[in-house]
Amino acid sequence: METDKKVIIIGHKNPDTDSICSAIGLAEIKNDLKDGNKYIPMRAGNISSETKFVLDHFGVKAPELIEDIGPQVRNMEVHDFAGISDDVSIKAAWNLMQKYVSHNLQIVDDDDSLEGVIAVSDVAESFMSAYDNRIVGKAGTKFGAIAETLEGKVVVGSADSSFDSGKILIGAAHKEKMAEFIDEGDMVILANHDENHVEALQHGAQCIVLCFGAKATDDVKALAEEKGAVIIETPNDTFTVARLVSQSIPVSYFMRREGIISFNIDDYTREVEDTMSKSRHHEYPVLDESNHYIGSISRKDLLNVKKNKVILVDHNEVSQAVDNIEEGDILEIYDHHKIGSVETINPVIFRNEPVGCSGTIMYKLFKENGLEPSKTTAGLLMSAIISDTLMFRSPTCTPADEEACRYFAGICGEEIEPYAISMFKAGSDLAGKSPAEIFHMDYKQFPVGGITFGVGQVSAMTDDELKEIKELLAPTMKQECESQGIQMVFMMLTNILKESTELMYYGEGADAALALAFKNTPSDGSVDLPGVVSRKKQLIPPLMSTLG
Repeated sequence: METDKKVIIIGHKNPDTDSICSAIGLAEIKNDLKDGNKYIPMRAGNISSETKFVLDHFGVKAPELIEDIGPQVRNMEVHDFAGISDDVSIKAAWNLMQKYVSHNLQIVDDDDSLEGVIAVSDVAESFMSAYDNRIVGKAGTKFGAIAETLEGKVVVGSADSSFDSGKILIGAAHKEKMAEFIDEGDMVILANHDENHVEALQHGAQCIVLCFGAKATDDVKALAEEKGAVIIETPNDTFTVARLVSQSIPVSYFMRREGIISFNIDDYTREVEDTMSKSRHHEYPVLDESNHYIGSISRKDLLNVKKNKVILVDHNEVSQAVDNIEEGDILEIYDHHKIGSVETINPVIFRNEPVGCSGTIMYKLFKENGLEPSKTTAGLLMSAIISDTLMFRSPTCTPADEEACRYFAGICGEEIEPYAISMFKAGSDLAGKSPAEIFHMDYKQFPVGGITFGVGQVSAMTDDELKEIKELLAPTMKQECESQGIQMVFMMLTNILKESTELMYYGEGADAALALAFKNTPSDGSVDLPGVVSRKKQLIPPLMSTLG
């Protein structure tokens, strides 16, 4: 299947520039190595203003959004049984069920839109209805379908016309008696007596079925044409014909149109399993993104679901990962943060380095594999390093980060400082964004000592910009605690040029934790932290030590 070779490379929720750009860079590296897989960069959240500036500047489309890594129906073996039209006979439907060892058949229109379902139980119902000698007419069965079911052929009349009234009977009586039981519009099953053929047509039979391979004479054919009747010839005997004729009824007469349980190709298998557990069907139709029927799945197909293959970039915490990461098949992790809580079933490649940016790890991978990034990818990774290291001002910045950044700048042709100023300016332009959008632009949660706290960061070039942001964010911090059920929330308002942060806080015990962690007295919901610009290196470690 298509999913067998697809590997998703993805950063954390509320992705920052490093998370997005390093995923794109790693995908280029992996695809250049040509190991048979197709590596696709994706994102777990909306991009920030800064990241949008970067992508637009280098003409790169934002990676596709994926909010849940859990396997979907597309990860299952969808059996591509073709749908059938509603005029297919019950017998033909039954033969298809036997051929494909299927309990259900899906009925579709000319556009492959699902119209109904016919199951083995519906076929059984049709067999029991054979005792109603008018059911074939009630169903409006086409004469061509009748002839096909009887292994015969229509020799007079139109195969596309329908038997739409009357009853079915066997003309076994003497011809003088036939007038007593033949009514206008009936279908009469006959043997090879020419006089009976004529008698049935004379008394208004809509159709006569000639058994035992009997052939209609020219006179009988002429009479049938004159009466507008149909003649079917079959090699079968009258008993077999009487038994089979009800199986010519179109599936439209017995199929179920209401209460059909179907799944979309994008439905998650955990939801599919839950739905299947509450029903007793054997097979279920599957629809594509346009709601067209493409095949079916059954309970046993849930046993062989192929998980999405995933490589994590710029994080290794479950709380920061795309939803339901435990349902994915993690192959590799590339990160520059502390080792967190992601667990894997199998051993994986885990590269974790004490550098200021995941983009620097990408630089090393390019070098180690003898590859050179494209001009656009170099520009993206340069931007990632500038962003994460605050243009080399962050204490997380290492000589390797600066070396990598200057290497990428040389390839993409950008001057680092003027480009960085433009990038940071774009990142601090929050016009048109709601407080919630601003709050979640660069926000992560951290579990420690039985509690969970969240930390966001907004960086700007001036205090005036940060002051405006501060007034917007206080109510949002309270809402985040209440909606997410976490104990504390912190928001870093970082002045890049002054290399300082005003830290806002909310939650029971948050002020006491800050007082212990930074030996500074918070007041009015915030505390000044001169020299603090790095969440990873300067804020999280002391908070973890205090709260742990």
